[in-house]
Amino acid sequence: MPQEARCVWQARALLGEGPLWSPRQEAVWFVDIRGSRILRHGLADGAQAEWALDDAACWLVESADGDGFVAGLRSRRVVRLRLEPGRAVVGDELARIEPERPGNRLNDAKADAQGRLWVGSMDDAEEAPAGSLYRIDGDGTVTRVDEGYTVANGPALAPDGRILYHTDSAARTVYAFDVGDDGGLSGKRVHIRFAEADGYPDGMTCDAEGGLWIAHWDGGRVSRFHPDGRLDRAIPLPASRVTSCVFAGRDLDRLFVTTAAHGRPEEPLAGALFECDPGVRGLPCGRFGAPPL
Repeated sequence: MPQEARCVWQARALLGEGPLWSPRQEAVWFVDIRGSRILRHGLADGAQAEWALDDAACWLVESADGDGFVAGLRSRRVVRLRLEPGRAVVGDELARIEPERPGNRLNDAKADAQGRLWVGSMDDAEEAPAGSLYRIDGDGTVTRVDEGYTVANGPALAPDGRILYHTDSAARTVYAFDVGDDGGLSGKRVHIRFAEADGYPDGMTCDAEGGLWIAHWDGGRVSRFHPDGRLDRAIPLPASRVTSCVFAGRDLDRLFVTTAAHGRPEEPLAGALFECDPGVRGLPCGRFGAPPL
């Protein structure tokens, strides 16, 4: 059974988000959106490092060609990014999203097994339903596939890739979509609706059995839900603003959880990176671009 979460890095991230497992580097990466940092926690040696950015990264996805990352920046640009000792190198721009909406920013993304990106945008003031969900194909083509989000969050894909989950945190609602072979979405439906006592659904990931793990912003826990939306179990954390989670390790049997220190000066472990034993294995993180042969 799952055990209590334990702190592995008191990073004090203002808004820790977007955890990513890189088996090639044996490291968990995540971003601090409000702190304009990228952070790396090595699993093999426990080494930790961070990089500062002028234009904050809202998420990272590894590139399928092995050349660094693709990153979504606060300025709504999607770029190539290489992280070298002591410096972050921003490369080619792959896409520019919503140039007509300067009040928006990017927020959370995942790559699927076909190498496509699923990217959310949101109103930076968290007031208006000005955000959308986009698909970015391997050739850089950007398609808006849904809209009307105030705080778009946590795309996650079922093990067979046929269901995509996406959240409007402000509405406390997780939606499910059917995914077609061409990447088209259909059948939008409410999958889970949080009660006020649950906080707000934030970042998400699926495990190999189809369970959906959701971070509770202002709810102090990460919960697993059955594929039909029923709550299975929850793991409490000593930080109230839980933001996202990722499976990591060679067997994908370790769950790492990010949190936020913003607005929580009284919580000593707010903004820390935590690890817990989920009792189930996860799925590998997708990479952007054509999948390898």
